[in-house]
Amino acid sequence: MKKYCITDIHGCLKTFKSLLEKIEFSLNDELYLLGDYIDRGPDSKGVIDYIWQLQKEGYAVNCLKGNHESQLLKSIGNKDDEAAWLYWGGKQTLRSFSVQSVDLIDEKYLQWFDSLAYSFEVDEYILVHAGLNFEIENPLEDNYAMMWARGYYESINYKWLGERVIIHGHTPLTKSVIEEQFANLSNNKYFDIDNGCVYKRDGLGSLCCFELKERKMTWQSFCS
Repeated sequence: MKKYCITDIHGCLKTFKSLLEKIEFSLNDELYLLGDYIDRGPDSKGVIDYIWQLQKEGYAVNCLKGNHESQLLKSIGNKDDEAAWLYWGGKQTLRSFSVQSVDLIDEKYLQWFDSLAYSFEVDEYILVHAGLNFEIENPLEDNYAMMWARGYYESINYKWLGERVIIHGHTPLTKSVIEEQFANLSNNKYFDIDNGCVYKRDGLGSLCCFELKERKMTWQSFCS
């Protein structure tokens, strides 16, 4: 059994499918998706529908909530939050659902976003979308930080973390920086695997899949 992590798909359905084909994801494996399925990319609805299809077919697909799912939910009935969400890529999400307003998205999608977990502990790993708040006794109790935190590496409480390793996304990094973090994984015990699939800039523009047991990365560049 292999255990895979992918994060920040952001509506890139074709890229996501191609990556799963590349790793030969099977019914014997486990897949952990670290949030931000929607916004910015071309087919947010298709990403969710494909995840549901895989789960219905018996694939072990486990999903976390990202800040984009959270912001979509906050947008319901709140014009200020809706304006922020639309600016961050919500317009593309509405287009994928063929609706004009977040209030018109089918309730089953909203319920799914609301039901998502904030963290998983898998073997020696802590999986979150963004990060952890090490200013509190138990960082796994701060749901907001797990979706939104940035710049927390210097505050990591290694006594609390122990031998565990934090795997996350949320902050896009170039391929070279991701590879540098990977090279120092055993010492630093954090790893950001978000390569900004939706961004067409040097060093960005791919989905990165990290296999937890063998600690192997697989890359898939954006598929238009």
